[in-house]
Amino acid sequence: MPMAFRNAGLLFGLIATFFIGAVCTYCVHILVKCAHNLCRRTQTPSLGFADVAEAAFLVGPEPVQKYARLAKATINSFLVIDLIGCCCVYIVFISTNVKGVVDYYTETDRDIRYYMALLLPLLIMFSLVRNLKFLAPFSMLANILIATGMGITFYYIFSDLPSVGDLPKFSSWSQLPLFFGTAIFALEGIGVVMPLENNMKTPTHFIGCPGVLNTGMFFVVLLYSTVGFFGYWRYGEDTKASITLNLEQSDVLAQSVKIMIAVAIFLTYGLQFYVPMEIIWKNLKQYFGSRKLLGEYIIRISMVIFTVCVAIAIPNLGPFISLVGAVCLSTLGLMFPSVIELVTVWEQENGLGACYWRLWKNLAIIAFGVLGFLTGTYVSIQEILEEHK
Repeated sequence: MPMAFRNAGLLFGLIATFFIGAVCTYCVHILVKCAHNLCRRTQTPSLGFADVAEAAFLVGPEPVQKYARLAKATINSFLVIDLIGCCCVYIVFISTNVKGVVDYYTETDRDIRYYMALLLPLLIMFSLVRNLKFLAPFSMLANILIATGMGITFYYIFSDLPSVGDLPKFSSWSQLPLFFGTAIFALEGIGVVMPLENNMKTPTHFIGCPGVLNTGMFFVVLLYSTVGFFGYWRYGEDTKASITLNLEQSDVLAQSVKIMIAVAIFLTYGLQFYVPMEIIWKNLKQYFGSRKLLGEYIIRISMVIFTVCVAIAIPNLGPFISLVGAVCLSTLGLMFPSVIELVTVWEQENGLGACYWRLWKNLAIIAFGVLGFLTGTYVSIQEILEEHK
């Protein structure tokens, strides 16, 4: 997030982060309310994200009903691309932090791709864990490491804050797409919303007031805003793609943060990898006949190799994060929920509201998502290509 603030400016970044957080939260509300509506209409106890899209098109206007399976496939495809993209970002992040520590203490300067290649066998072993309950302890340990690392990072950030007047309140229009991609990458989590809501003991508490969603998103946005605001304030134009990379190399405590965060991200790779693998395997297992277990392991190993290859091809962390956010999360988090709501309420009595306010509101959100998608993708790819020159 400090890099996002660098691309937006200190004041504008703070305001825009809360704005994007509010829009993302509102779109989650849209999706969950549509899910409740469609569950009642289809007499279904619960629906996933892709299932909500399919159900919306099936009960929607007659011209769109034939696209129901396409809607479900599109959502699943973007979920897979998004989560696999996140796995690729994890590999770049881990390798960048490990490289910083190892290169300093061994006085070497190995290519970051060397560290990515070394990660491959470890990631393959980790990805072969097929049961979600075995991944939960790793996630808990990762949370402890991240919390500890963030506490130490804040210690360094607040230890020597420079004058805030030296930093621009607004950067430039050309850098805003990078801010958008990075911010929405950090704040968007719509892919896990429906599983979380479906597994709650009291689902009505999820979108209530204040509700689990509103409370959780408020603290998430507050945390990211704090890290971004004070991280950029502390390091200014020297801010790097990850705040850990700005910590003092000569300080053992600071170097330990890089290792802690790298290990934490490594431990969450399996959890991040689990969801896209479930979607992919569900659609491919029919082709393996009686050798389903062998087939699943082959698919898992192939996907891990794919994520490492993509990370090796695009080792620049900042634009990579922005690219994943712009391509996947602007569609999943902004555009698709708005389309789903329009299809869901289109034929209901007064479904579009007085003066068609739901139509204009959703069209505005879709336009915002399309703008972020196009500009964020273009600028991110441009930045990546410039790194390869």
